[in-house]
Amino acid sequence: ADGVLLLAENPSGTLHKIGEIYARIAFAGAGKYSEFETLRVAGIRHADLKGYAYARSDVTAKSLANAYSHALGQIFTQEVKPYEVGIMLAEVGDTPESTLLFKITYDGTLSAEDDVAAIGGQEEQLTAALRQNFRPGAPLAEAIGWAVTAFQAAASRTFQPGEWEAAVVDRTLGRRAFRRLSADEMAGA
Repeated sequence: ADGVLLLAENPSGTLHKIGEIYARIAFAGAGKYSEFETLRVAGIRHADLKGYAYARSDVTAKSLANAYSHALGQIFTQEVKPYEVGIMLAEVGDTPESTLLFKITYDGTLSAEDDVAAIGGQEEQLTAALRQNFRPGAPLAEAIGWAVTAFQAAASRTFQPGEWEAAVVDRTLGRRAFRRLSADEMAGA
């Protein structure tokens, strides 16, 4: 109801797949960690420079998604080995209708998504399960429930609360809308 939930299987407490890029924009990566971490850091630098040179409002998920798409497309066509990643950007808007989700694949293919999206292994199965359960305006606990159920069905196993990495980009938090969810919050959902 208040923004976007990002969820990933991640038993590591130090290597994050989900992170903040800028004010109201979050990043999620799947694939080779060192490669999507390089992209995440480059996105932060790009956003910081653009926000400093122009205005904070000029930093958008759409402009970052285009930059990522271009970079991954260049790597895919001109380098010996393409990056083995999929990335997602989520920008929370002032209203649910102005919230944006973008997926960028290893070859630079960029797509704007509607209410739900998945990256990584079995993304089609995950997306179908999420679409089936999606309800606009649902509370966070319900959204966590859908995501966990879809993920566990796709993986054919049950995950413990400590094996999840989760965050929200929440429009009610003000200027810094990114917040990580604790294992206790995941267990209580």
